[in-house]
Amino acid sequence: MANVLFDALLRPHLDSEAVFLHLPDGSRTSYRAFLASVGRYANALRAAGLQAGDRLAMQVEKSPEALSLYGACMASGIVFLPLNTAYTTHEIGYFVGDATPGLVVCDPAAEAELSAVAAANGANLLTLDGNGGGSLPGLAAEQPEDFEAVSRGPDDLAVLLYTSGTTGRSKGAMLTHDNLLSNARALTGLWRITAADTLLHALPIFHAHGLFVAINTSLLAGAAMIFLPRFEIGAVLDALPGATTMMGVPTYYTRLLDEPRFTRETAGHMRLFVSGSAPLLAETHQRFEQRTGHRILERYGMTETGMNSSNPYDAERRAGTVGFPLPGIEIRIADQENGAELAAGEIGRIEVRGPNVFKGYWQMPDKTAEEFREDGFFITGDLGLRDADGYIQIVGRGKDLIISGGFNVYPKEVELVLDEQEAVRESAVIGVPHPDFGEGVVGVLVPESGATPDVARIAEALGRQLARYKQPKRLIVVDELPRNTMGKVQKNILRETYRDLFAGTAGA
Repeated sequence: MANVLFDALLRPHLDSEAVFLHLPDGSRTSYRAFLASVGRYANALRAAGLQAGDRLAMQVEKSPEALSLYGACMASGIVFLPLNTAYTTHEIGYFVGDATPGLVVCDPAAEAELSAVAAANGANLLTLDGNGGGSLPGLAAEQPEDFEAVSRGPDDLAVLLYTSGTTGRSKGAMLTHDNLLSNARALTGLWRITAADTLLHALPIFHAHGLFVAINTSLLAGAAMIFLPRFEIGAVLDALPGATTMMGVPTYYTRLLDEPRFTRETAGHMRLFVSGSAPLLAETHQRFEQRTGHRILERYGMTETGMNSSNPYDAERRAGTVGFPLPGIEIRIADQENGAELAAGEIGRIEVRGPNVFKGYWQMPDKTAEEFREDGFFITGDLGLRDADGYIQIVGRGKDLIISGGFNVYPKEVELVLDEQEAVRESAVIGVPHPDFGEGVVGVLVPESGATPDVARIAEALGRQLARYKQPKRLIVVDELPRNTMGKVQKNILRETYRDLFAGTAGA
């Protein structure tokens, strides 16, 4: 019986003694040993009463055992639902109520709170901690390692990934076996990942970046991973000499640049650094290349589609862009109203079509229909443009677009100017209610370490470079920007924080 993901990612390694995981304690796990663990966990899930098509929700710390659980779901045809470890009991209650999993797997410390949530929704509950302990590993230890993978076709559901829910009810994106496999194949080929590679893996595995981009490509290529529980600068620098590739979020790279130990020699043996999940500042690009000689490869993806585009491996990796569509994927910059493709340089909505695009939103057929054009293009909600050379630039989310006095203001354009100003490390531009203009443009600035931005001078500089309607009506200096666990700036929090900034300022 064929199982699309298992046959491509796991079955080829059943008898391989090649190293799959390098662990922090110095031990190594071979592919064969990992597959044996996957078999035991698959049998444990069957013993727990789960069948193909059932959902499994997992909120646990990163560990090899959690990775085995992902592989077990793949082999069993069980729909895998990874949940952010930062989610509260209330938030977990929504996901469990919506997805109706047959099993919830959580940390033992959360068992008391989540047992009631699981019971209320008809789910069983087992535990797994970051050290490989808990009731699920105990059950798996009693099982045989032999397991016959359940038949799963290309269109069968493999995972449910919930969107962040910053603009309403969080939606479950249904990703199929072919969605995941087609993306892994495209990335592995484009980034030239082979069995000779060792990936430094410090990302969380509840997110598509750490789970599908990093792990699925490693499995497909037969590569090894240095599997760190989290990003800690000392551990990353210690592990770097054993790696050839690294995938991270922009924050990882700025922290590396803050460390004197991170030098050209430290990174000299590396083949590839990849960044994603949040925009990488052009300044970070430049500083990284000056320090190491490496140019970070930036790519673009989202929950509903996996990866859509990437800067090239050989040709210019252009700062401020996300490169070109992946092989087999179409991207167009479209008019927001009628979907007509726009000319180079024009800002429009990014739309995507290809085997990577998700099946739809879980139990939301009407919402699914709204997000697709008749010709099959998915309307991402991201705004962007294609430059004269074909490179795609992300301008921002549609919800981040500011309409001030009837004029469209694209935050990224203003942020690029702010980021160039003296003593400014980074910025975020938002729109908040304004009695005269509908929305007023606000710039939130993070200073360079030990520096104080001259707000008046910055405002003067903006006046020389930007049309008046684009200029922030207020500039606010803060210690840091609010970010989610993947390093993406949470502009919804900033909008809420400063929503009353212009209250009672008619005529301002």
